[in-house]
Amino acid sequence: MEHLVLDRVEQDLQLFRIEPELLKAMLPSFESLPRTNHADGHYRLRRYSVVHLMNGKIVPSDKHEFMQTSDINHFQGDVVRRFESIENEVLQSQGLLTLCQLFTQANDLPNGQEIEIHQMRVVSVLDETPVAPEGVHQDGFDHIALIGVARHNIVGGEVMLYNDSHQAPFFRKVLEDGEIAILDDHHFWHNAQPIRAIEHDKNGYMDIMVFTAKEGRNVQN
Repeated sequence: MEHLVLDRVEQDLQLFRIEPELLKAMLPSFESLPRTNHADGHYRLRRYSVVHLMNGKIVPSDKHEFMQTSDINHFQGDVVRRFESIENEVLQSQGLLTLCQLFTQANDLPNGQEIEIHQMRVVSVLDETPVAPEGVHQDGFDHIALIGVARHNIVGGEVMLYNDSHQAPFFRKVLEDGEIAILDDHHFWHNAQPIRAIEHDKNGYMDIMVFTAKEGRNVQN
């Protein structure tokens, strides 16, 4: 697997870049991401799947519900959120396999590790559309990957990382196509700047993927 290590801050933050060409097969699927009835569902379009990376292959599970407790997510905590599963063409794509392999290798996760995958498009529907409406937060996992897939007609959306929820961010970066930030969710807090359309009479959006994992959760052999 070929990838470029951009930077490494201790073991808790790793920055990578894969060739955007690897993500090309996924791009059409972002055009059909559904809206939901959730609080952010009209501007954060999403599909969600839970998979296992087993013997070099992505094996989908039958889990399609996602919930965070209110002490972690003050915006939509204690709410069971149901999403349509990620399309099979994406789940079986070389791009997603490369991302899953990179995620497991960077975090030294075992064969069969469960990985939760959020495929999202944030649409610029407001003067400033929130990318992370929950604000500065942690997600309640061990490992997180934030993946830039595509940006169109927008400014903003910088990922921001914090050592503490009450401090200023020590890291800010727009994740360009194929750039990946992998972080320890226990060590850092994260947030993102809102996005704004450059040309207000045209569509603006940011396509991203978020991977999360808890060590040893539902490992299959």
